[in-house]
Amino acid sequence: MPAIPAPRRRRKEARPSELLAAALDLFVEKGFAATRLEDVATRASVSKGTLYLYYENKEALFKAVIREGIVPVIAEGEAIAAKHAGCSFELLEKLLDNWWSKIGQTAYAGIPKLIVAEARNFPEVASFYYENVISRGRALVGFALQRGMASGEFRSLDVETTIDVVIAPILMLLIWRHSMSCCQGIESNPQLYLQIHMDLLRHGLRKMEKESQV
Repeated sequence: MPAIPAPRRRRKEARPSELLAAALDLFVEKGFAATRLEDVATRASVSKGTLYLYYENKEALFKAVIREGIVPVIAEGEAIAAKHAGCSFELLEKLLDNWWSKIGQTAYAGIPKLIVAEARNFPEVASFYYENVISRGRALVGFALQRGMASGEFRSLDVETTIDVVIAPILMLLIWRHSMSCCQGIESNPQLYLQIHMDLLRHGLRKMEKESQV
């Protein structure tokens, strides 16, 4: 009789990543309030007690999801901005492309909708997200805009308001895809959407010749 193989044991160090993946899926599917720690443990195939070895509560688990999955993308953007030597619009494109490829096309794309929907009910979670993601993301876009305005590549605009105008369409795309797109009846084309958005930004930010001569 052939020997029965011993059950596979997962490495202990693999468990946090499995818990975070399960938590991300459930946060996006159900929202923050409706996600239960026992459901996360079940999805990750561990006991609830095992989950508590790593994360003391749901807020800590959510913060870990953001810290491990989204904050590194912000850090990548900061590194891109620090070493960029080309024109400022190219920098803006790089920053938005990096965000879309690492967040917009992944399960993390559902997090902005969760934050918008539940921020007032969970202000501590929302504040953490604002400080670690939104604030740093806005600073990156603002850096590219100020750089372009200072060099004369972009026309002079109110930076804080322009940051909103740059980010809002991308944020709306993420929220729509995780909410009302189910009622749309047709498959959206995010690449075309982003292409048009960038084209509008290219022409809208560019300094006109008449302005240059003033």
